[in-house]
Amino acid sequence: MARPTPELINALRQTAHKLKNGAPYQWGHMGGCNCGNLAQELTKLSKDQIHRYAMQRHGDWNEQAEDYCQTSQMPIDLLINEMLNAGMLLEDLKHLERLDDRQILVRLPLEKRHLKHNVREDVVSYMTAWAELLEEQLIDKITLPNLQSFELV
Repeated sequence: MARPTPELINALRQTAHKLKNGAPYQWGHMGGCNCGNLAQELTKLSKDQIHRYAMQRHGDWNEQAEDYCQTSQMPIDLLINEMLNAGMLLEDLKHLERLDDRQILVRLPLEKRHLKHNVREDVVSYMTAWAELLEEQLIDKITLPNLQSFELV
């Protein structure tokens, strides 16, 4: 599971919001699919740029994650590296394309857990639940000083 970072949480929320409000979504387009839309938000690249980068190598996002090399200078690897720097793991790319991470799915109502990977509304639900999970994890990491140890003046 991704590291809970404010950057990733915000990107997930923004992507879900944009998709909900009609941003271009196309399952078969590497820049307009689930990962592609999140990549747009994290990298500020256009869907067409992302698609061009991905087409320099074979495969979908799952295969791109499998073939990722952090020392490569291929544009798709540089793009994936930006996503990883935001807190994601390679496994998150695979799960996002299929909407199948169990930790995220269990947060949805039972009747809403059978998501279709290429349905816009399901992508929005998944990203929203993922952002909420990461936000909770981030909040759990925050420790505040014990106020009793401070002397009041």
